[in-house]
Amino acid sequence: MNLTYVSTYPPRECGLATFNKNLMAAVASNFSGDNNENKTTVIALNEGELDEYAYPPEVEFIIRKQTLGDYTKAADHINASDTDACILQHEFGIYGGDSGIYVLPLIYQIEKPLITVLHTVLKNPSYQQKTIIQNIAKKSHKVVVMGKIAIKFLTEIYDIARDKICYIEHGVPDIESPVVNPVKANPLFTNRKILLTFGLISRNKGLETVVKALPQIAEQNPDVLYMILGNTHPGIIKNSGEEYREHLVELAEQLGVKNNLAFVNRYVTEEELIDYISAADVYVTPYLNEAQITSGTLSYAVGAGSAVVSTPYWHATELLAQGRGCLFDFKDETGLAETVNDLLGNDEKRLEIKERAYQYGLKLRWPVIGGHYIDILDDAITKPDMSEKLLRQIMGVEMMPELSLDYVKCLTDSTGIIQHAKYGIPNWKEGYCIDDNARALIMALMAQEELKEDATKLLPTYLSFIHYMQNDDGSFRNFLSYSRQYLDEIGSEDAFGRTIWSLGCLIANSPNNSYAELGVEMFRKAAPHFDKLKYIRGMSNTLIGISYYLKVYPTDHGMQNALHSLTNKMVIAYNAANDENWNWYEDNLTYDNAILPLSLLHSAEITGDKNVMNIAFESIRFLEGHTLTKKYLNPIGNDGWFYKNGETPLYDQQAIETMGMALLYAKAHEITNDAKYLKRAFSVYLWFLGENSLWSALYDEETKGCSDGLQLMGINRNQGAESTLAYLISHLAVVKASKAKDEATTNSIVPQINISAA
Repeated sequence: MNLTYVSTYPPRECGLATFNKNLMAAVASNFSGDNNENKTTVIALNEGELDEYAYPPEVEFIIRKQTLGDYTKAADHINASDTDACILQHEFGIYGGDSGIYVLPLIYQIEKPLITVLHTVLKNPSYQQKTIIQNIAKKSHKVVVMGKIAIKFLTEIYDIARDKICYIEHGVPDIESPVVNPVKANPLFTNRKILLTFGLISRNKGLETVVKALPQIAEQNPDVLYMILGNTHPGIIKNSGEEYREHLVELAEQLGVKNNLAFVNRYVTEEELIDYISAADVYVTPYLNEAQITSGTLSYAVGAGSAVVSTPYWHATELLAQGRGCLFDFKDETGLAETVNDLLGNDEKRLEIKERAYQYGLKLRWPVIGGHYIDILDDAITKPDMSEKLLRQIMGVEMMPELSLDYVKCLTDSTGIIQHAKYGIPNWKEGYCIDDNARALIMALMAQEELKEDATKLLPTYLSFIHYMQNDDGSFRNFLSYSRQYLDEIGSEDAFGRTIWSLGCLIANSPNNSYAELGVEMFRKAAPHFDKLKYIRGMSNTLIGISYYLKVYPTDHGMQNALHSLTNKMVIAYNAANDENWNWYEDNLTYDNAILPLSLLHSAEITGDKNVMNIAFESIRFLEGHTLTKKYLNPIGNDGWFYKNGETPLYDQQAIETMGMALLYAKAHEITNDAKYLKRAFSVYLWFLGENSLWSALYDEETKGCSDGLQLMGINRNQGAESTLAYLISHLAVVKASKAKDEATTNSIVPQINISAA
């Protein structure tokens, strides 16, 4: 097998790095004597710069933790290589972004079979942590865990299928006690009863519990020495220096056991580690709480046949069962002292525990563990999981999340829909805006066919809000406080245009005459402002509204003139900015970009103007050339926007950009009946479900809301009205377009069937 490992890697001092190197050697050892060549390569994770470590030759690519582009390049490197499969080590802290979210762009772009080893499975994950693990399981052929309780968590908390999970215990070296142990030979340790803890030092290790137990232990065993082997965790050093180690020394002095405490303050080699473990009389892991799925240090101690005394964290409870070690309660120095004194004073009992641990440890030796990994690798390579690819090919409307207005109802009160939310909870402090209530009106009108009464009941609230915000001269205010106080005199042209769009949509799709009549009254009252519009997005939104209006009142010459006037302004703007390499209406792509060509599609549909239609499609091709990749939508980010001859900003991506693209492609499909536009509409919609640059879903299936944006470090988890309505409108646009296609197909088939029957 040619294998690629993704992990931290020595010389980086990290437990994951050591694990990965040992696993590589373990897998390779199972091929010794094989005539086939087996190539092993590593993609290494760095905390900082590329030259942070002097890596050995097997490291072919380096990912800088917080450099998102490196993850895509790493996937490209793997895909271009002759590797047969990848093994990825996962720990939240080694990958960049919020909760290590950058691991998702990596794994979703790897085209080779993937096995993921989960070193941490949290019992109480955050939303982000849970979705990351769920996505890892979805993309991996198998996920490997090293504790049985992790299987319970993954199936019950993360909803991962049991057949996706493999239980393979943590490996240990081929540990045999040296004939002459240099640790025992050291005068500092000669004739001492040694208690040992090893690993990177940090406060969560609970080492102070052992120090507090030393006075009681030393009272019966004055020659006892508690040896703490290992340097302080690099992250701790960076933030707090050696404060914790100094605290332990000070504590030992206060308790009068300074001479019973020793530190070996360095990262030791595996050979040295075996010497220290073999020299210890009792090995101690005094972790402070149960939340430890896997402990490599504990596995090593058991594998070496140590007499282990531990707090009852998850891994210890499993590994030390059936008399392979002793347990004491968390932070219980008295219980620890009694247990240690019992073992030091009873050689027969201690040796029995050591023998049971040693015999169990034989099946944990790395070559044995490597064989288990080869079994699942062989399965992944010879029987690749095609379910995800097949699902992607057949996924259609029936595979979309169930449409629900539950969260919209949560955001809506008797006044209207509230602007913002903190996570999934309405933030009443921010009040209301006409922008969102106009979108909500459009959404409710679109949802009538799908959700019927559920949607129709919301219409009066949003319509009355718009009526309340219209000024006597026909213009509209935008912002309203929660106490229903106006916060501005006249809203922006964008807000005006979106409101006209919603009123036009109401006039064309009203469920009863009363709503339509009010819509017409407000629409016509606002009409004198149409020719005063100066900004292109205000014009575009208004054009869409007028187009809907003219479908009901096609002989209204005043509105026909308004349509032609605004369309002409759009064409003039396009011709002024357009050149050989820039087919757009301005010298930049900023926000709400898809609305511009969408408005011309609506206009040309009414007028039949081929030149306008050509401009619309030319600009659509230009827009998708800068936003629609082969894999997913990358809408123009709000963090800088895209200027002619500049670079495209990737973040902050907003849901309304995606909504605009979904509506644009749905309309293009409606006009042309070209299936490629329906396919693109659906592809754009999948941005909400995780097919984006972070491969993370913005739609929240728990709340039925949508997160506010895709940011460099992760998802903005606030779920305001704008983003949620953008999701729902996109969903409804795709559903409508898909149904229109099905109806067109059915209608084209029926005559042929009748002819055949005749």
